[in-house]
Amino acid sequence: MAKELLKNFKEIIIEKPADKIINQIKELISSGQLKAGDKLPSERMLSERFGIGRTSVRDALQKLEFYGILKTLPQSGTVVAGFGITALEGLITDVLKLEGRDFHSLVETRVLLETNSAHFAAQRRTEQDIVEISKTLESYEKAVNAGTEAVEEDLMFHLKIAEASKNSVLKSLMMIVTPDILTYFTENHVCSGERPKIALEEHYLILDHIKNQRPEEAEKSMRTHLQDILKFSTESSNLKGNANGSHMN
Repeated sequence: MAKELLKNFKEIIIEKPADKIINQIKELISSGQLKAGDKLPSERMLSERFGIGRTSVRDALQKLEFYGILKTLPQSGTVVAGFGITALEGLITDVLKLEGRDFHSLVETRVLLETNSAHFAAQRRTEQDIVEISKTLESYEKAVNAGTEAVEEDLMFHLKIAEASKNSVLKSLMMIVTPDILTYFTENHVCSGERPKIALEEHYLILDHIKNQRPEEAEKSMRTHLQDILKFSTESSNLKGNANGSHMN
């Protein structure tokens, strides 16, 4: 009985200071209090206002800039970009509310984006791209070896590959689809057990193909890497379909 009741409790996830800052900025943009072109206060001022160190503020701003939500202009500081959170949120529904076929379609879209992203990255990557992808992979490996959640590190690895594809639309679509899918998997403990270690090996293989400019192999390895989440989404879709069918009978 106790074990059955335990399933009703959710794991408590402690937010990092940078994540709390990101959520505040997201809310200000979503509510219209921050608009495209608005200049943010300096790191020092934000640090004093939040009551935390400037390192956390800098981490949050850099992450939001990477996602295209903020941008830094010479001699102007950090401003809200035209393509911000409001635009992103308007394109898809929160994936945590998606079920069955809708969620499966979202995962299928991710597979299409990721495989093409890896293909183009292998063709177009620069030496600097390899450095950036390698850095995210090192961070992912540290998180995996420490036994901690490596969702953020995993996301950054895939986004850096999208960046290396030199296709800005691909990257933008990846930024919309992938983060929420990873959040869903974290909530449902999909990527647990030995899966992170297996994924680490797959990441290294993908990077090797991109580094050595083997687009077909990079695409194939990415597709193999994503088979588990595709299988999970298919099973979820089937379960939802069966549940709906039983209600109709």
